[in-house]
Amino acid sequence: MNPKERIEELTELLKEANYRYYVLDNPKIHDFEYDMLLRELENLEKQHPELAKSDSPTQRVGGEALTQFQKVTHPVPLMSLQDVFSEEELSDFLEKILASEPNSRFSVEPKIDGLSVALEYIDGKFHKGATRGDGNVGEDVTENLKTIRSIPMTIDNAPPRLIVRGEVFMPKKSFEALNLRQEAEGRPLFANPRNAAAGSLRQLDPKIAAKRGLDIYIFNIQLAEGVEFTTHQESLEYLKKLHFKVIPYDLLAKTEDVVAYIRAINENRDQLTCDIDGAVVKVDDLDQRVRLGATAKFPRWAAAYKYPPEIKPTVVEDIVVQVGRTGVLTPKAVVRPVRLAGTTVTNATLHNQDFISQRDIRIGDTVLIRKAGEIIPEILEVDISKRPEGTSAYVLPCNCPVCGAKTEKDPDGAFLRCTGAECPAQLSRNIAHFVSRDAMDIDGLGGAIVEGLIEKGLIKSAADIYYLQLDDIKSLWKAGTTAAKKLLAAIEDSKQRDLSRLIYALGIRQVGQKTGKVLASTFGTMDALMNASLEALTEVSDVGEVTAANIHDWFASEQSQHLIQRLRDAGVNFESTRSVTDARFAGKTFVLTGALSKFTRDEATEKIELFGGKAAGSVSKKTSFVVVGENAGSKERKARELGIPILTEDEFLEMIQ
Repeated sequence: MNPKERIEELTELLKEANYRYYVLDNPKIHDFEYDMLLRELENLEKQHPELAKSDSPTQRVGGEALTQFQKVTHPVPLMSLQDVFSEEELSDFLEKILASEPNSRFSVEPKIDGLSVALEYIDGKFHKGATRGDGNVGEDVTENLKTIRSIPMTIDNAPPRLIVRGEVFMPKKSFEALNLRQEAEGRPLFANPRNAAAGSLRQLDPKIAAKRGLDIYIFNIQLAEGVEFTTHQESLEYLKKLHFKVIPYDLLAKTEDVVAYIRAINENRDQLTCDIDGAVVKVDDLDQRVRLGATAKFPRWAAAYKYPPEIKPTVVEDIVVQVGRTGVLTPKAVVRPVRLAGTTVTNATLHNQDFISQRDIRIGDTVLIRKAGEIIPEILEVDISKRPEGTSAYVLPCNCPVCGAKTEKDPDGAFLRCTGAECPAQLSRNIAHFVSRDAMDIDGLGGAIVEGLIEKGLIKSAADIYYLQLDDIKSLWKAGTTAAKKLLAAIEDSKQRDLSRLIYALGIRQVGQKTGKVLASTFGTMDALMNASLEALTEVSDVGEVTAANIHDWFASEQSQHLIQRLRDAGVNFESTRSVTDARFAGKTFVLTGALSKFTRDEATEKIELFGGKAAGSVSKKTSFVVVGENAGSKERKARELGIPILTEDEFLEMIQ
C-alpha cells in the first residue's frame, strides 16, 4: 500500500474510532491501539507533508496561537430563549401554546450550562465555528473548536452548506482535573465548569484549549441547504446520522408529563457527566413554530426552565489549611454534614484570606452554603444573628502548617505561599521539576518512581536524589538491579549539568529557563549568585525588582541553604560554562520557524543565547531576525509584512561561525 492510500485508510480508521469513543461512548479499539495508529499517521505525514490534510486527526492538538479573534456575522441569528422560574410559569407557557395548537408535542432537553456556538460545514468539511456573541455577531473560534474530538471534521453525505448550533461544555471530570492542575501550578481555581469552558474556548492559543477536555452537544439545525424537515425530532435524528453528538431529549404532549420529566432531570442531574442549569422545552412541529411566531427577543414556541439553586444552612465546625504542591495555602471550612445537590457536603472551599475577611467567616458560624456550578461547595453568607459569643476573626497562619517556613503573599494575587525549599507538601512537584528535561534532565525518574521513593522515605528534598544507593532503589522496578544501575548512572551524569540548569531546577519563583541562563552567565558561580545583593540582582538584564526579591529571599531561607549545602557535598556542579564572552547578538531577538535541518531548535537557541541574544516564540515589531526552515508558514508571512529580516539556515550559520 502506497503512503497516500495508507494515510487515507488511517484517517478513516481514526475518524471512526473518534466517533465511537467521543460521541457514542462505545469504543471498539483500545487506547494503546488508537495511539499507535495515530503515531503511524503522524510519521507518514512528516515523511510526506504534501499528503497531510487540514482535517487530519493529527491536527486535533491545536494550531498556531492567534493574536485576536475575528468577528463573524451569523447567517441565521442564534436567538436566546425566554426563561421561566417556577412550575406555575412553565404550566402557563405550555397551556398558552396548547390553546392555539392543541396537538402540540414538546421536545424536552437538559439545558447544558456552557457556551453556545455555531458550526458551519461547506461540502461536508468543517469550515468555521463561532461563539453566539449577541446572537447576530460572534467570534471566530474555529481553531479551538477543532480540538473538541466529538466535533466531526468531515461529514459524509452532507448538504452543500450546513450550519448547526451546539453548546460547548466542560465535563465534570475534565473540570476537576483542570482545577487539580491549576492548584499544582499555583494558579487560581475556576469557580465552575461554565466559566472554565468559556475561558478555554476563548484562549488565543488553541494548544491550551486542546488540554482542557472540552465537549459539545448539538441541539439545532440553523441551515441545511437542500434538506427539509417537518419536526425538530426529524432534524435531531438526521444530525445523529451525520455523526454529531446530539442532545438527549424526549417527546411529550401533556403539560403534567412535561413538568414531571423536568423534575426527573433535576433529581438525576448529579449523575450527568456535565453541568446543567435547567431544561429547555420546544414545540416539535416546525409548521406550528411558524404559526406561533416570535417576539422581538424570543421565539414563542420555546422556553428555558431554570432550576432554583439549592441553598441550605450548616455550621462551620473548623477551618483547616491545606498546602498545595506549589506551596499555596488553601483554607477549607469543615462544616456539619448537609445534603446538597445529590451529595453529602462536609467541607467548603474558602479560597483565600480576602474571601474569609469579606464574609467575616468564623469557626462556629451558621452559614448558607451551595454548590458552585453544582460541583464545588461554597459559603454564600454568614447568619450573624446565630453567631456564638467569644468568636474571633480568622487569619491564615504566618508560618507553613506543614514545614514551619515563613509564608508570603503573592504579589499578583490574594494567595499565601510557603517559602520552604524542602517543604514536604511540595516535595512531589519540586522533585518532578528538578529532574525534568529542561532542568537537571535525569532520565528514569518518572512520576511513579518519584512517588515510590517518597513513600519509602528515601527522598525528602531534591538533594536526596544524589545520596540514593543501589540497595535502596532496586525493588522499585521489575527489572531490579539493571534499571536501578541505569538510574544511578543518570543521576551521576546530571551532576555535571551547567549552573543555569541547576538554577532553573531549584524552582525559585519567576526564575525560568531564560532567567537561569542569564543569572549563570552573569554571576558565573552558585556562590556568587547566593551572595549577590538585592541591588546587584536588580541590575541583571531581564531580572525585575520582584524576581530579584524572590531570588534574594530564596537564598536567605534556612531550608534553601541546607538544600544548597547538600547539593554541594554531593558534588553537583556549581559553575557556569555559559558565560558570554562574545556578545554579537546582544539586544537581538530571533524567532525560529519551520522544519530546521542543520540543527535542532534547542541547539539554535543555545547558540543565540551563548552570544547574548534571545529566542522568542512569536513574531513582533521587536523581533530582529526570523530564521526559516521548510514549511515556515504564518510566522514567515508576518515577518515579511513587518519588514523583519528573514534568514535561511545557511545565513544563520554564517552569523554564528
